[in-house]
Amino acid sequence: MNALDDLISSLSRLPGIGKKSAARIAHYLLKSDRSICDRLARDISVIHDLIHPCSLCGAYTETEVCPVCSDPARDKTLVCVVEQPQDVQTIEAVREYTGLFHVLGGVIAPLDGIGPDQLRISSLLSRIQENAVREVILATNPTVEGDTTALYIQRILKNSDVVVTRLASGLPVGGDLEYADKLTLSRSFRGRSVF
Repeated sequence: MNALDDLISSLSRLPGIGKKSAARIAHYLLKSDRSICDRLARDISVIHDLIHPCSLCGAYTETEVCPVCSDPARDKTLVCVVEQPQDVQTIEAVREYTGLFHVLGGVIAPLDGIGPDQLRISSLLSRIQENAVREVILATNPTVEGDTTALYIQRILKNSDVVVTRLASGLPVGGDLEYADKLTLSRSFRGRSVF
């Protein structure tokens, strides 16, 4: 195995990158200016030293407390619960939500040995009690594990004064009915709103 094969093998271990994409990236890097490769190598080498979870919400940050948690303009009575740190960036990019976040660090997945104790649920409950949170928005993915996790949190908060909501799910904008699966159509009908 030569250096090019090693690079293709390493790149193909990344999520969403198969052997063909890895080969395309490797060949691009080989043909490009060395400064591009040097910068990429430098950026990758320091990522673990510079970026860590926010001490409050668990989103990725370079500071002790992330910019969202430290922003005084954010609505501290709203907490949006997400599975992973990258979900915070996805929601922030839309610029619709003005509350805080809480990253669980995964979902309940008994087959993978992940139960509620392996997630950041206890710190979520502490934040709710300490900060007079009035609404918790469950923004877990619409999968069996995501729904199970959302249901678990909803049941824990059932007897509290906190309103628990779930992000709507259904047909995507520009999608065709003929390509929608049964679960998506079912959720679309249950989550329909007045037009």
